[in-house]
Amino acid sequence: MNEADLAAYCRQRGLYPEQIGAWRAACEQANDWERASSHRLGQATKEERKRVKALEQDLARKEKALAEAAALLVLRKNAAAIWGDGEDA
Repeated sequence: MNEADLAAYCRQRGLYPEQIGAWRAACEQANDWERASSHRLGQATKEERKRVKALEQDLARKEKALAEAAALLVLRKNAAAIWGDGEDA
């Protein structure tokens, strides 16, 4: 709208052009806030994915170590049963 159309619109509805400008600025800021909020949410999601991946890798490493320790205990028990070390493992 040009100034004349805006003035006519405001007179018809009992508004001031400054009010229209303030409302427009508020709406633009709300849209910018939504965009910034969306960006922050996306960044947080990305960081959470990285954290989950690191935790899953750590868990897999620990599970492998636990499986290896269990296998060694079984082998030691079997060796003791075969050769009779005198230890009851």
